[in-house]
Amino acid sequence: MMEDKVHVQNKNENEVSTNTHATFRNQPTMLRLLLLLSLFLVSLVDARFVVEKSSITVLSPHKLRTKHDGAIANFGLPDYGGFIVGSVVYPDRGSHGCQVFEGDKPFKFRSSRPTIVLLDRGECYFALKVWHAQLAGAAAVVVTDSIEESLITMDSPEESSDADGYIEKVVIPSALIEKSFGDMLKEALSNKDEVLLRIDWRESVPHPDNRVEYELWTNSNDECGARCDEQMNFVKNFKGHAQILERGGYTLFTPHYITWFCPQPFVQSSQCKSQCINRGRYCAPDPEKDFGEGYEGKDVVYENLRQLCVHRVANESNRSWVWWDYVTDFHVRCSMKEKRYSKDCAETVMKSLDLPIEKIKKCMGDPEADAENEVLKNEQQVQIGRGSRGDVTILPTLVINNVQYRGKLERTAVLKAICSGFKETTEPSVCLSGDIETNECLERNGGCWQDEHANITACKDTFRGRVCECPVVKGVQYRGDGYTTCEAFGPARCSINNGGCWSETRKGVTFSACSESKVNGCQCPVGFHGDGHKCEDVDECKERSACQCDSCSCKNTWGSYECKCKGNLLYIKEQDVCIERSGSRFGRVLAFVVIAVVVGAGLAGYVFYKYRLRSYMDSEIMAIMSQYMPLDQQNNVVHAEAQPLRQGGTV
Repeated sequence: MMEDKVHVQNKNENEVSTNTHATFRNQPTMLRLLLLLSLFLVSLVDARFVVEKSSITVLSPHKLRTKHDGAIANFGLPDYGGFIVGSVVYPDRGSHGCQVFEGDKPFKFRSSRPTIVLLDRGECYFALKVWHAQLAGAAAVVVTDSIEESLITMDSPEESSDADGYIEKVVIPSALIEKSFGDMLKEALSNKDEVLLRIDWRESVPHPDNRVEYELWTNSNDECGARCDEQMNFVKNFKGHAQILERGGYTLFTPHYITWFCPQPFVQSSQCKSQCINRGRYCAPDPEKDFGEGYEGKDVVYENLRQLCVHRVANESNRSWVWWDYVTDFHVRCSMKEKRYSKDCAETVMKSLDLPIEKIKKCMGDPEADAENEVLKNEQQVQIGRGSRGDVTILPTLVINNVQYRGKLERTAVLKAICSGFKETTEPSVCLSGDIETNECLERNGGCWQDEHANITACKDTFRGRVCECPVVKGVQYRGDGYTTCEAFGPARCSINNGGCWSETRKGVTFSACSESKVNGCQCPVGFHGDGHKCEDVDECKERSACQCDSCSCKNTWGSYECKCKGNLLYIKEQDVCIERSGSRFGRVLAFVVIAVVVGAGLAGYVFYKYRLRSYMDSEIMAIMSQYMPLDQQNNVVHAEAQPLRQGGTV
């Protein structure tokens, strides 16, 4: 096999593989070999694996001032669009970096410049070497090859108990250099020369114009270990950036999915039937790597195809960014780990995002047909490298401006890599600011639950995007999944939109299905029946549940009823009986006497009031007139005061 297609490293080191690791290890040997052969036929014909490179320049000593290539590692965080200048250190002991370096950060910046540690290839994983150097204070690592050969890509090890502890923690950049270049650096260091290197990633991504085209090769399977976790964490964290760039027309994003095919002689085998669709044309490895357990490979192919069609259909309506919402929501709501990975769950997610389900089904076609699927056939074709890109052989893989991104899929690092793909001075503001945000809840409420009547929503905008989480409103907690249901909980719930329960008012009378004596739930009140969210009046008369006494007549009312007894009988509602009105004549006589007494007392009071008022007025008039009469008439005045003033009399 050609050296630039599959590079096998020294013992205990990673292998840069053109598949997604040992996905067929539990299958029969012959079938496994044939399936792997099919994979290579798809991915290697007329194509090659491309090593992505950074530029490494020797700045000092001046006599060694030269420029070289370094193969960017597929882990850590390369500084796309930037560079680092540092002093080179070659450890006196442990030059392979397979053991923790002694001392307290011995490679911590010894001067104003960062430290670039030079290590030898061999004896352990590349990523482990870089991790140990990072712990010792290194700002970057350069690994020198042990043999003269073309550069290869340093990859991280497969999932293991050893690797899980440090792979995700590596955050410094690293590169592999040729043996001759490494020997030159070692010789200069042995001569006590100060060696300065500049590792430059500014030209690692082409930047021809004001739009960046990038694609993500991913997988809907979430049971493939650390790789699956990495890609899903990236999708969730990068969604906000991606949608801002896509909405603004700054980028053109396309998702892709790797598929395999089954050799023709094995199309009818149970293995191919369980792992493939369209009669063996499109296959995926068994998620659990066990044909007799859990999900099948064809389940993954179905969902991969569905996600491709979600993007295609959304793109036709100028909503291409909805793919990011669908993939993140599907991962949360339809996780394979939680046994919810299904067509029904997928359609529920599509419905919440207002995606046309029938159009997506039409795009997917018939998976049982003995024919090519146009969407998946295109995926197999574009998987093979064209021009400078090379084959896509590692999942996940990000391709920016037709160049494969190397390093950990981390939100900020990927954003920097995309921003480095814009022509100078054409970068969008998101590339020039450390703080960006988009309110995804403004469009279709982000696909979350919403009570439009009460203006309450489960959609919460965050820096990374939106989340669907039942809210707390005026101290009242809502509970539910946040996507389709949220229900008020607690004793105060009826104060907000009646707790989401039924309520209606007619002619000033209100009935409610929300009870503050209960912390949750809705129950129709007495006189109504229903589920609490919709209540209807009970016709007690028609159902003969009330007013069934002899000589009764029933009339239904809203929420209740009226019952009347014939003749002079009185209706007692609690016992649903009619009784005689005993003592009714005596009651009428007594009522008449009481009324007569009250009226008489009132008339007497009125007469007494008029008499007292007249007397008071007469006395007041006499007092006023006495002030203007002669003194010799005082006796007459006094006498007159004792008499009522007569009309027409003389003074």
